Formats: sequence, C-alpha cells, structure tokens
Amino acid sequence: MDDTIKNVLIAGVGGQGVLLISEILSLACMKSGFDVKKSEVHGMAQRGGSVVSHVRYGRQVLSPLIENGTAHLLVALEELEAMRWSGLLRSDGTIIMNTQQIKPMPVAVGLQEYPREIPAQLRRHIDRLVTIDAVDLARRAGNIRSVNIVMMGSLSTQLGLDPAVIRSVLRSKVPRKTWMVNLQALKMGIKAYRENIQQSAASGRK
Repeated sequence: MDDTIKNVLIAGVGGQGVLLISEILSLACMKSGFDVKKSEVHGMAQRGGSVVSHVRYGRQVLSPLIENGTAHLLVALEELEAMRWSGLLRSDGTIIMNTQQIKPMPVAVGLQEYPREIPAQLRRHIDRLVTIDAVDLARRAGNIRSVNIVMMGSLSTQLGLDPAVIRSVLRSKVPRKTWMVNLQALKMGIKAYRENIQQSAASGRK
C-alpha cells in the first residue's frame, strides 16, 4: 500500500450534502498540489438513501476506489452510516461522526430496529472516534442545512489542510447569500474538532 496516498471516505444519507463535501475536499487537495481521484455513489442519493464518496489524494493516484481496510479517515454525517462503512477503515484509522440518527425506511416502517449505542459499538473496533454534534452547531451557525460544512471543518483539521484554501474553495461553491453562515459553520467544525481532541488528550493523561 502506498503510504503517500490518503484515503478519505465520506458517508451520509441523501439530502445531507455528502457530495458537496467531497467536491470541496477534492478541489482543496488539488489547490494544495496533490493528485486527486474521487468516486461517488449517485444511484441512492435520493433523500434518505445511503450516499458515499471516495476521495484519494497524494503524489500520484491511479484508482478512485478505497479498498476494505485502507481508509485513513471516515467522515460520517449520520451514525448508522458510520457503522455501515466502518469496515473500510484501517486499523489505525479515524472516524469523525455526526451524532445524528436518521431512520432508514425499514426502520421507519417498523420492519427493523435502529442499532443502539453505535458510538460504543464502534469504539470496540477502532482506536479513534471523534463525535461532533453537527446539527446543533449548524443551527447555531444560522442554518441547519450547513451540517455538512461543520463536518468539512472537522475533517479538514484532521487532515491538516490549509484553512485559507478550504475557505477559498468553499466560497466558490456556495451561494453568495449563504457565505457568512457557511463560514461560521466551517469555523465551528474546526473548533469542535480541536476541543474534542484536547479533551481526549486530557482524559488520556489522567
């Protein structure tokens, strides 16, 4: 496996803005001088259906698809989607998860139950889970629909991407009238990620 390539998986449900995250990330990586390949699942992108995007960047990337057990980072905009795609994560990988639960159709009609205590289940198998209440942060930023931009802020910080580059790409991709709200959402995502990491480090020292 080529360690110069970073594999990022972005998962959520239709209507959450998964594809916008992958587009912003890809453009930001290209502006930063990386070769980038991405692949998206559009077929189930109707509202409520599972949506996933693969983004791979590095010096030279030949394939857009992330194989099982090779993702460095899984960004999940919904809890069940974090569980659904966690098998693609490396043993030393990270999940950044929005603590939101959106019931899929089988659950909504009573045929299945939504899994309980997903964060606890994930922690049994991975070393690093960062939970973000992106719904609350998006609401505080001024628009509940900016959940994806909150998550964009967190994932860009995890990857060490230049905030100025992220802001530049974001500004080019969102409507002018929503720029200030989205900028605030981005800042909140960055702050929430940093606070989560600081709290984890403090807990580890006790």
